Amino acid sequence: MRRTLAAAALTLAITGLSAGAAFAADDDYPPVTPTSPTLAGSTAGSACVGDVPYISYSVTLTDPDNVSTDHSVYLRLTDGSNEFQTKLGDLKNNKLSGTILWPGAKVDGNGDAAGWPGWAKVDGQWVETNGNYAWTRGNITASLIVNPELVVPVSYPTATSGCANPTAVSPESPGTSALATTGGTVSLVAAGIGVGALAVGLGLTMRRRRAQR
Repeated sequence: MRRTLAAAALTLAITGLSAGAAFAADDDYPPVTPTSPTLAGSTAGSACVGDVPYISYSVTLTDPDNVSTDHSVYLRLTDGSNEFQTKLGDLKNNKLSGTILWPGAKVDGNGDAAGWPGWAKVDGQWVETNGNYAWTRGNITASLIVNPELVVPVSYPTATSGCANPTAVSPESPGTSALATTGGTVSLVAAGIGVGALAVGLGLTMRRRRAQR
């Protein structure tokens, strides 16, 4: 009887030691670190279409461990002193793409150019101003923001295009579309929204508006 009890006690002791060693071994393993979300592959660019400056964007969030706490997408432009930020929309299936007017740009009811950043109409005459987002024509930094964010190369369409200023094209009688993509190698095509497709889409929209007038 005593031998049986001693054997049982020894077995329990060995089992306890083994369990303790296992727990100790588990404590030695580092905690699992979730993969950080990224916007790698997201793009943005600018173009002048029908004398109107636009910003295009294509955003893709890669977040395998669902770490991101927000799925709203923002665009921020800054020159270090001034800042413009706007919500582009919400991610669907971790993707979002589209176009917006450049800050300070305006279109009329037909979709024709009716304003440019850095210019204002005073007493029927266009005058250059430091207001109306004039700073966005200079050296700026653009970022796509979700959680995290990504700096993208975006700049105002070249001054040789129809988006230059009111003296380059009359807003009452816009000229033909002057296209110019900027931002290094990033363009509307790279963003998944071809300049041609954008021009066609805008043209169809303007035709519908004229038909409804």
